[in-house]
Amino acid sequence: MSTDAVGLEHCDLLIVGAGPAGMAAALAAAPSGASIVVIDDNPVPGGQIWRDGPGATLPPAARRLREALAARANVRVHSGTRVVAASAPRELLLEEAERAWRLRWGRLVLCTGARERLLPFPGWTLPGVTGAGGLQALIKAGLPVAGERIVVAGTGPLLLAAAVTARQAGAKVLRIAEQAAFGAVAGFVLGLARWPGKAVQALTLADAAYRTGSHVVEALGTTQLESVRLNQGGRMQEIDCERLACGFGLVPNTQLGQMLGCALAPFGDSGTLALVVDERQATSLDGVYAAGECTGFGGSERALAQGAIAGHAVVGDEKAARLQYAERARWNAFATRLHRGFAPGPAIRSLARPDTLVCRCEDVPLAALAGCGGWTDAKLHQRCGMGPCQGRVCGDAAQFLFGWTPPAPRPPLSPVRIATLAGLGARDPD
Repeated sequence: MSTDAVGLEHCDLLIVGAGPAGMAAALAAAPSGASIVVIDDNPVPGGQIWRDGPGATLPPAARRLREALAARANVRVHSGTRVVAASAPRELLLEEAERAWRLRWGRLVLCTGARERLLPFPGWTLPGVTGAGGLQALIKAGLPVAGERIVVAGTGPLLLAAAVTARQAGAKVLRIAEQAAFGAVAGFVLGLARWPGKAVQALTLADAAYRTGSHVVEALGTTQLESVRLNQGGRMQEIDCERLACGFGLVPNTQLGQMLGCALAPFGDSGTLALVVDERQATSLDGVYAAGECTGFGGSERALAQGAIAGHAVVGDEKAARLQYAERARWNAFATRLHRGFAPGPAIRSLARPDTLVCRCEDVPLAALAGCGGWTDAKLHQRCGMGPCQGRVCGDAAQFLFGWTPPAPRPPLSPVRIATLAGLGARDPD
């Protein structure tokens, strides 16, 4: 029994993240009878890819997984819950709206997903400029965009998905600017025969506003976005609009894994760091597994296969885990093709001008970082990454632009109540 205000609970298996990978892991492990806790900071299971809300339409697979999870008596799902810190070995400090508590686990599966990479360019801090995935999330949460003129720019299939979400909400999508060349995109699409479902999806997402070899140059406006300047095959074009949604790929969420001591390695052609896992989805840390986009992004199908493997392996069902290896290999191959087809070109690395802010929290321009030798140097001398986002935005940009690797994060992982922080010093008697 806990003797402090921040109580202590126990479980056999803790799964952090209730997206496709987390739900698949929980359902794979549940038949073992282990006591399983799934935590996620979203209001309901589904993760970012299956985010629910007033403007969302969930696919049938998401609803089936959610219902199956709810039917398992030995699985407890805590939505709206954030990880604050590692409070002791095999123990996390957690916070939700009503309380904070410490959870001690026997095994852990990290399914922490990925976040959008936001890159600096002139005007990117203007009101009306968001990430492509960010715009999707806002619309699903009920943001009214009917009648608004929207430009979507960046790279990857997320641009088309964001455009579809905006159109379904009544927006006018004027342009989808894909930085990859026509040949790269055509090669990717022609290679989808191995994944028929993705080929069909590509056809349903086809859009007359889509242009390859096109990238954002500048967002223009005084107090808010008024227009966007694009480079279309070397020719400049300006489009009046109310919103600009930019997506430059995804970055694995590795902060918790790093804090615990899990090894990282580059994933894909951009050098993005992801959690290292073996064939059983085990990380370098004993008793800790990882699945989904924290190990490198490649879509919900890859996440589901990895989650199932991790869930079976973590409870010792190696035979069931091996049955999923072929499915994982199939979607790993898709991920490799995806990364190659939409790898950011040289122009994307030179979008920012010397006076363009890289750290928008602390107003640090690109020129101020030119002489820094690394992330720590930039923090100490320019305050880069010292603002409210604690480097979650500018850190990804600096890694992409300069190759800087941020150090392992320190607690708390997110803003929390002072009373919750008291739990970091709490201990129970043996």
